[in-house]
Amino acid sequence: MIGRLSGRLDYRAQDHVLIDVRGVGYIVYVSDRTLAALPRPGEAVALYTELVVREDLLQLFGFPSLLEKEWHRLLTTVQGIGAKAGLSILGALGPEGVARAITLGDARAIQAAPGIGPKLAQRVVLELKAKAPSVMAQGAALSAAAFSDMPDPDPGPAAAPDRKPMAPSAAQTRAGFAADALSALANLGYSPADAAQAVALAAGDAPEADTPALIRMALRRLAPKA
Repeated sequence: MIGRLSGRLDYRAQDHVLIDVRGVGYIVYVSDRTLAALPRPGEAVALYTELVVREDLLQLFGFPSLLEKEWHRLLTTVQGIGAKAGLSILGALGPEGVARAITLGDARAIQAAPGIGPKLAQRVVLELKAKAPSVMAQGAALSAAAFSDMPDPDPGPAAAPDRKPMAPSAAQTRAGFAADALSALANLGYSPADAAQAVALAAGDAPEADTPALIRMALRRLAPKA
């Protein structure tokens, strides 16, 4: 399985690019949004990839982030959404826009993607609404991991070699779940105050809830009242 390519961009076409990886050229299909963000031919490029295997065809699809790749995987679980239709939706909305449309039940936003009709857009919303918080939690965790991997500008004295890192306490773990839920809600466009209140109330109702559960409960509190 080819999960990531890093090399030189050889050329750009309307819906795909050719990436030279040490003398081997890979054709990778990308969304309009991704294509617009890629560098000029001859420059370095890296994409996460998904290999789609059919009886008579192998195709690589590329994504700028693991979160977008995960959304594409989830979108293609919906009947009628193939790999290119999934790219179309992500190209029109981006991963945050897809998350917002699905969690808010906004089928019209999904329908804005080229080639996606109203019935198919409604199916995407209905089938993925319950699964969206898990992907949003993954996105928040990936962002936190990327931040934690940054080097410490002032690491201070080295720790003793025989000292083992302490495991996080239950309180620290719950705080991490809440922080990830807040990050996911912020990506959906909710204000920090509204998101913080909803997550706090959700955590109070279910102290042992993990990030996806907190997101679900907070979204229910944030949903417009009829």
